[in-house]
Amino acid sequence: MGRILGFLLCLVTSLPASAGVADISNADAASGLRQALTDGSAAAVKILGAENGYFGNAKVKIPLPPSLQRVEGALRMMGMKRQADELVLSMNRAAEAAAPEARQLLVDAVKKMSVQDAKGILTGGDTAATEYFKRTTQTQLTQRFLPIVKKATERVGLAQQYNNLASQGASLGLVKQEDASIETYVTRKALDGLYLMIAEQEKSFRQNPVGATSNIVRKVFGALR
Repeated sequence: MGRILGFLLCLVTSLPASAGVADISNADAASGLRQALTDGSAAAVKILGAENGYFGNAKVKIPLPPSLQRVEGALRMMGMKRQADELVLSMNRAAEAAAPEARQLLVDAVKKMSVQDAKGILTGGDTAATEYFKRTTQTQLTQRFLPIVKKATERVGLAQQYNNLASQGASLGLVKQEDASIETYVTRKALDGLYLMIAEQEKSFRQNPVGATSNIVRKVFGALR
């Protein structure tokens, strides 16, 4: 972290002069950034990992895959309303079960943050930190989420029917490869929801540092505004 501390000192002192910025030490700047990223990601994981974290939140609730959405009305008219509802619930419960897997990987990403990453996060847009997390954790999180999601959805009959039809559709170019199985679809949507919630946390502490839970985060991001 020594290189990051030195960089952050240079970064902070190079910003437009103000009493708040001038009073921030390199250690405070690094600590504030790390704490903000850790707090924001932990809050997002906690929200999504609770019961109804996905299912009860319209922003991240996972709907039926597009190919099933197109025939959802027909399914319900054919007496498959219960199966369709069961599939939606199981997909969202699977995402909620997988969400806690993200916490340690996100913490590790904070620890491995490079000088260039720190610069990009501090001087970037409202979701610069979220983009960093997405870039550094998406592949590993996909690998961790998939088996959990698969276990939760394979018990649903309609999910198995979807997988059989979607795999054929994918081979004919009628279904996107990323949606060729219910588990890959749910995993992708679960991660989309995770990064969306992290982005909301990030925007919150950038726009309202006073509302942050940590004094050091309030100090650093309050001065940088």
